[in-house]
Amino acid sequence: MSRPVPVEEAAVAAADAAALVAASPRPDRARWLDALAAVLEAHRDELVQLAAEETHLSTSRLDGEVTRTAAQLRFFAGVVLEGSYLEATIDTADATLTPPRPDLRRILRPLGPVGVFAASNFPFAFSVLGNDTASALAAGCPVVVKAHPGHPLLSRRVAELARGVLSDAGAPPGVFDLVEGVEDGVDLVRHPAIRAVGFTGSTAGGRALFDIACARSAPIPFYGELGSINPVVVTEAAARRRGPSIAAGFVGSFTRDGGQYCTKPGLVFVPDSDAGDALVAAIEEQLLLAPSQMLLTEHVTAAFDHHVARGEFDGRSILRGCAAVGETDPVVVTVDLGQFLDRHDYFVHECFGPFAVVVRYREDRDLSVGLVQVEGSLTATLHIEDSDDIAALVEQLSARSGRVIFNSWPTGVAIAWGQHHGGPWPATTSSIHTSVGATAIRRFLTPIAYQDCPPALLPEELTDESTVPRRIDGEMVSPSRLRA
Repeated sequence: MSRPVPVEEAAVAAADAAALVAASPRPDRARWLDALAAVLEAHRDELVQLAAEETHLSTSRLDGEVTRTAAQLRFFAGVVLEGSYLEATIDTADATLTPPRPDLRRILRPLGPVGVFAASNFPFAFSVLGNDTASALAAGCPVVVKAHPGHPLLSRRVAELARGVLSDAGAPPGVFDLVEGVEDGVDLVRHPAIRAVGFTGSTAGGRALFDIACARSAPIPFYGELGSINPVVVTEAAARRRGPSIAAGFVGSFTRDGGQYCTKPGLVFVPDSDAGDALVAAIEEQLLLAPSQMLLTEHVTAAFDHHVARGEFDGRSILRGCAAVGETDPVVVTVDLGQFLDRHDYFVHECFGPFAVVVRYREDRDLSVGLVQVEGSLTATLHIEDSDDIAALVEQLSARSGRVIFNSWPTGVAIAWGQHHGGPWPATTSSIHTSVGATAIRRFLTPIAYQDCPPALLPEELTDESTVPRRIDGEMVSPSRLRA
């Protein structure tokens, strides 16, 4: 199994490859992505076993994650072929306007080499060949991945397979490589060849790298997915009608794979009423049935235990599941609104692992006061009934999250054109972008306009003969009309 290369070597090779990768035809890049998906599937059993040994995640979960990762790669192959991601725009010359308009043609072009920091909790889908890598390659950018220390052997093997299949598919040398280590990660962000960074990880680590990216003599975009508490609101009507099913859904969601999801519902507001009491009792019952989990690393386990201990909860406010030997039991803390407000800094801090907080509220205006203390999140969830008047609540949650979910749970992020996986700080460093879905490709592209450019020098997608979706003189034109 080959080892990672030095940062300098990987970054320089990526810089050397950048022009070739950017100029590669879209069908070629789609073929590279399809080949990467196929090689993951061909080595599924070997890779799942490696991942299970290093992460303690179940083989069934990891097998499904391989399927998801292959689907992401193929999804971006389709995005590349479809072509609308380029935002191709043509304004034809018009001398009758004031001022006169020249021929203007605008398109998105690749930024250049991208550094990608792999995540611990998704050793396939947000790791070496995860969504950041897939979207950057689709955009036409070489990628240098910084492996996560939680699964080094898996990372090396996936990188080895990726290098081989990309070479066989005709991709330029330097289009993809892997580095390791904290210092190499810092050096990668600082390296002048790197033009953008994608990161999934802790708020502290992401913020440190974000500051380095901004402090460069020529700052670069840093797209960090950091911390998220993912608030949930249960109305009185919903608690009264569906309390047991809400409790089961909540416990299933926040304990899934040891609560090690960025979309884990970590803060739930429930009514301070008989229906709310019944809901909390049902949560306690479900906790006793919930599986425990060995967490990803010793560091994650220690951080989880420290966070719970720091709370100094009494026996009335802390609910626990039943852990097997060597595993971590799920924990729910219940507080009233006053207690939440008194220690909101603690309660809104993301705890990675199976930990969640339930806050009891009396009136809608109390709920609104509580939500003001919640920072930006990837998701916000509402459990409601048709009779609820919640327009103001939806607006408040929309301002604090990137995705609002109704009568469901946030764990599980669909791969789709309409998906948005982002949110206000500290959920991400750039709330206008997503790390999942078709528009994730936009992070690694930059616009350029050509004025009165000779047709022979235009990108193929801006020529009069191109059939990619585009806007011509302000009107969206479909591929079928372009061919007519």
